[in-house]
Amino acid sequence: MGKGRLYGLGVGPGDPELITLKSLRYLRAAPVVAYYAAPDKPGHALTTVQPYLRPEQIRLPLIYPVTGRRPEPPYDYEGQMREFYDRAAQRVAEHLDTGRDVAVISEGDPLFYGSFMYLHDRLAERYQTEVVPGVCSVAASAAVLGTPLVYRDQRFQVVAATLPEETLIEWLDGVESAAIMKLGSHFEKVRRVLRRLGLLGRARYVERATMAGERVCPIEEVDPASVPYFSMILIPGERWPGSSASAPASVPTPERQPPRPGRLAVIGLGPGAAELMAPAARQELERAQDIVGYTTYVELAGPFRPDQRLFASDNRQELTRAQLAFELAAQGRHVALVSSGDPGVFAMAAAVFEALEQSKDPAWHAVELTVLPGISAAQAAAARAGAPLGHDFCVISLSDNLKPWSLIEHRLRQAALADLVLALYNPRSKARPDQFAQALAILRGLRAPDTPVVLGRDLGRPGEALTITTLDAVQPDQVDMRTVVIVGSSLTRRLPRPDGGTWVYTPRWSGRAPLASDPEPL
Repeated sequence: MGKGRLYGLGVGPGDPELITLKSLRYLRAAPVVAYYAAPDKPGHALTTVQPYLRPEQIRLPLIYPVTGRRPEPPYDYEGQMREFYDRAAQRVAEHLDTGRDVAVISEGDPLFYGSFMYLHDRLAERYQTEVVPGVCSVAASAAVLGTPLVYRDQRFQVVAATLPEETLIEWLDGVESAAIMKLGSHFEKVRRVLRRLGLLGRARYVERATMAGERVCPIEEVDPASVPYFSMILIPGERWPGSSASAPASVPTPERQPPRPGRLAVIGLGPGAAELMAPAARQELERAQDIVGYTTYVELAGPFRPDQRLFASDNRQELTRAQLAFELAAQGRHVALVSSGDPGVFAMAAAVFEALEQSKDPAWHAVELTVLPGISAAQAAAARAGAPLGHDFCVISLSDNLKPWSLIEHRLRQAALADLVLALYNPRSKARPDQFAQALAILRGLRAPDTPVVLGRDLGRPGEALTITTLDAVQPDQVDMRTVVIVGSSLTRRLPRPDGGTWVYTPRWSGRAPLASDPEPL
């Protein structure tokens, strides 16, 4: 088997429409997409390309060990970063060795302060490698300013703000035109240098160029504590006198609205049918700029306008989806994060709050967050069957991905002993073929054989199926991950339907049935 090919793709400064056609073509074709990110965020490169990815593509996150301010000694920052890039190269190489092409995406241009260059240094001599340039942040910031950077034979410098203050003074003294990058915690130092050299009048601050939350302002108005990684200072070259007879001597700062926190709406789509979606959820979808969710649920949420961006992903990436949604909303976007059923029942709402609690980013905590309910799978199945949840009930997921199976067994026993109706989610999957059978064994030891059981599959969608059976008759191969199972209590009853089917309901009372002469309960 031949080795895969390594691609370094520049995906531009943040606007998905600024990705080059060549990068987009390679991105869509690559079986593996690798991207750099902080531990609690999806990363801007992934956020930028997310609308263009296919569900079957393998995502390979390369998580930085350190982001933001560099730790003080004795922390070996350089050594830790070398080890990180060594590990990242090895992870990419493992895919290349199996014959898979790997596209490594980089903000801006991959070889202009891009982390891809460290992979290039380690892998380019061992694997066929192609680098596709991208629109870099310097060019994007100049476009946002609406001013040329250099005229005729002027000299242009790119300077890293991480340099010592005296070095910055030396390099910027007498500068004709410059871009100062990597500001972050170094902003105040750079401002002191510009003030000392008399450059504040020419310098302009640009933040999140071409992204939502874009900001341009004079240097003196910037709060150093608010400066993000995606920011820079441009010092445009003095305008050439021959460019315009009436040209002003200095470049004005464009008037721009200050960035406002975005909105993140976590939406329950209901079981699938459009008529079962709450009007408030549909209105929120229509207002949203970005739609985030599992691919199947994004498809259910449509149709969408051409200007709405879709961020669809694999079903197992709940926390990553939540982080992506916050990342977009923190840029000032209106984001809808979709779930089937109700978002608070084994769905995305909990993942959203987990991501928020784990994040220290104040922009995430400033996002306007709302959760819109939907009809859950258990409610839909109960309504189709009659009223099996008419008395006390509990809801249990049989998936042991996030909790041990021993805990699930314990809860099943306790719920059965309490004579509660049970609604069972995630009953059986290819990775867990035997657990529903184990759950049935527990329930059959504690419930009567003729206990009514309701199986609801794909309710509200094409091909929906409702099966009424009993505890002794139900078989594991009747259910899968798209099935919700309702197991009745000792009170649950069956009634014939006029069409020959069966109603299932659980009375409101416990003990003897109420008589007509009994007073109405308060």
